[in-house]
Amino acid sequence: MEAAGGLLARARGRARRTEAVRLRKRRSVLYSAPGGAAGQRGAGAAGGPAPLLALALRTLNCFLVQTSFVPDEYWQSLEVAHRMVFNYGYLTWEWANGLRGYSYPLIFASIYKALQLLAKDDVQLLIWVPRLAQAVLAAFADVKLYSLVRHLENTETAKCVYFCQLCSWFTWYSCTRTLTNTMETLLTIFALSYYPIKGSKMGSSCKYLALIALAIVIRPTAVIPWIPLVFSHFLQEQRKADLILHNCIPVGMLSHKEFRFIYPVLPFCMVFCGYSLKHLKAWKKSAASFLLLSNLLPALYTGLIHQRGSLDVMNHIQQLCNTSYQSQAFVFIMMPCHSTPFYSHVHCPLKMRFLQCPPDLTGNDSYVDEADVFYSNPLGWLNKEFYNDTLLPSHLIFFSVLEQEISSFLALRGYEKTATVFHTHVPQGRVGSHIYVYRKKTEMNHT
Repeated sequence: MEAAGGLLARARGRARRTEAVRLRKRRSVLYSAPGGAAGQRGAGAAGGPAPLLALALRTLNCFLVQTSFVPDEYWQSLEVAHRMVFNYGYLTWEWANGLRGYSYPLIFASIYKALQLLAKDDVQLLIWVPRLAQAVLAAFADVKLYSLVRHLENTETAKCVYFCQLCSWFTWYSCTRTLTNTMETLLTIFALSYYPIKGSKMGSSCKYLALIALAIVIRPTAVIPWIPLVFSHFLQEQRKADLILHNCIPVGMLSHKEFRFIYPVLPFCMVFCGYSLKHLKAWKKSAASFLLLSNLLPALYTGLIHQRGSLDVMNHIQQLCNTSYQSQAFVFIMMPCHSTPFYSHVHCPLKMRFLQCPPDLTGNDSYVDEADVFYSNPLGWLNKEFYNDTLLPSHLIFFSVLEQEISSFLALRGYEKTATVFHTHVPQGRVGSHIYVYRKKTEMNHT
């Protein structure tokens, strides 16, 4: 019995030592340096299927978004770049008065210049290559968000956040557009991946503050979601004076002009959404399926159908560049100002005009912009503006809601409808369900 007792005691001792060793081994994995097992898991996340999946999805995303969102995606980026490189185009009042910075348009100007030097400045490449560049950056941002959550939490939580990010219909709708809001959002994700979170080995004050500064230069509203995070970092930073002098002051001195969209906050929301999805005790697959299906329909509808006429009608204008009558053509877009792109989607020095709506900068209380004057009395405005037949445009483009009101002008001046372009199922006010293209019979009957 004593021998058996001794053997049992020695066996228990060995078991305790084995268990202690195992526990220490688990601890070393969790708290190992970046070059250890944890670092290898992080590297696997960065080099695994996630980047390829994100790149493939965002490329598909780019080509499945064929609608317009807001005028700024053209007028504050591509139109400016086109003017910079090809020396013709139109700059809106913000640029004429020096109220905008060129940092974002310079990206697309570089792309346009490269295409020009390669003699590949076809209009379709001018339209799609900038958007594909945005798609690549969006894919990189998706991977960054995935890697960050994987580093801070675990693979399962990261997959849930990644899934929510890829499912988001508004991200699908916006992330490949040439909008300053889009670049602001991408830079926010990049900065977040370097934010010095306690326990994280990826944090870098210089990198994340530099990215925030760049985002603010592109769009000042980028400062909004970062105010509490930078303040929190400031409170925790040991070298507070160093942080203020070298990092915070340059960020704080940048001007701030507008507060419009909350798109840059969406990645933060995706982190909470993914975290909640991961911690569901039941119905996790059902919730994921609902999330996917409920976002799929609006993503496809807004990307392929809603407000697509503004881009489709540009194809009709492009055709005028391929005829011998280009010098005679004169296109007048009678739509709410900036409803369509301009020379960036035509790419030939065609004579074009649109209704303008710059604000009054002189303090004139009675000022009314051209678009409002036109819509107050369209028929009277047209008769007064084009009092002589030699001044008439060869082509008129306008929303369907305007047709009946100016029908007498169209008939009297010899215009015929040549194209009807679908725009939206939800027309509102001055925006109709379709866009009409009218051509003057006497002058352009060969086009």
